[in-house]
Amino acid sequence: MQSRLDRADQGLRKSGLTRLAMCVEYDGSAFHGWQVQKDTKTVQAALETALSKVADESIRVVTAGRTDTGVHATGQVVHFETTRLRSGYAWLRGTNTCLDRSVVAVWVNPVPLSFHARFSAVSRAYRYVVLNRKARPTFLKSRVTWDHRPLDIDRMRAACCYLLGRHDFNAYRAASCQAKQPIRVINELDIQRRGEWVWIDIDADGFLHHMVRNIVGVLSAIGAGEAEPEWAREVLNSRDRKLGGVTARPDGLYLRDVAYPVEFELPPSPPPCRFW
Repeated sequence: MQSRLDRADQGLRKSGLTRLAMCVEYDGSAFHGWQVQKDTKTVQAALETALSKVADESIRVVTAGRTDTGVHATGQVVHFETTRLRSGYAWLRGTNTCLDRSVVAVWVNPVPLSFHARFSAVSRAYRYVVLNRKARPTFLKSRVTWDHRPLDIDRMRAACCYLLGRHDFNAYRAASCQAKQPIRVINELDIQRRGEWVWIDIDADGFLHHMVRNIVGVLSAIGAGEAEPEWAREVLNSRDRKLGGVTARPDGLYLRDVAYPVEFELPPSPPPCRFW
């Protein structure tokens, strides 16, 4: 029996148009962010150029979420439309052949026209990775954030409870954030340590500009003993970005997963790096 996705794909083929979803992984240190900019190397521009070569027609992509300069992804999702008929293997291999080594397409799937990479997403998850030792990193310097201060993750975990759930995160977003409203729901906020590595996982229904990095900045100050865990709540309740402390660097931030309703039958995002 054909699935709904199969039937939708057949309908799109009859109309001469196919909509495809693609998962993309990239090293953000090689780019000036996601969004296309004139005379600047961006992830979106690199991906659209590669896809256009494979399709032999102009391709534009819609992303689940734009990432800033220096921010990485292991589970970014985009969608695009094309009149060209290619197998999934052809799209994947052809696109990766045309991309440089800083970007790779992980999977590609046909989706119905009702699918939208941004608006169909039900949640997004980020991981922030910190090398917590006295000595700075070398070959990982642009892929993790370094904090020489000893971080007490028990203190950081105590602060997390104030941020879980539905809140006004105005104090945790950038002053330049263009979101219409600051209400977001954090479903998960977890901190782990393995030796010198500390990582923070955060899952929410959506994120404001710099929201993850500002949360990490507050949690790191608490972990370093510069503030008490209750400070996270005080910042939240103030709704004032000026009281929120330092914005953490982009180097350690990874968009690791975008979740969609099961009806779209998309593959899971690749697992986070096993190194941390």
